[in-house]
Amino acid sequence: MHDATAMIAPAPQHMRALQRANEVRLARAELKRSVAEGRTTVGAVILACPWEAASMTIAELLLSQRRWGATRCSKFLAGIAMAETKTVGSMTDRQRQVLARLV
Repeated sequence: MHDATAMIAPAPQHMRALQRANEVRLARAELKRSVAEGRTTVGAVILACPWEAASMTIAELLLSQRRWGATRCSKFLAGIAMAETKTVGSMTDRQRQVLARLV
């Protein structure tokens, strides 16, 4: 009986992790919407590197722009020798400056 009780009650850490993941998803969705609607630019996001964009991939951010598909994104990143899986937060200041100018 004791084991059944432990299985029913979720761990508080688990609930905090789910809540945090949901906050990140919602913030990213709003950021992508903002980029798609033209309220902000990808260059501005890359330079500012807000917390919600820090763990996003460059490709994910570029694809949120209007008229940017997978092919255009791949060709663009291949042209500047940057991996699609690189995260915004892991970029150096120099990489940020270059990418912000080119986008």
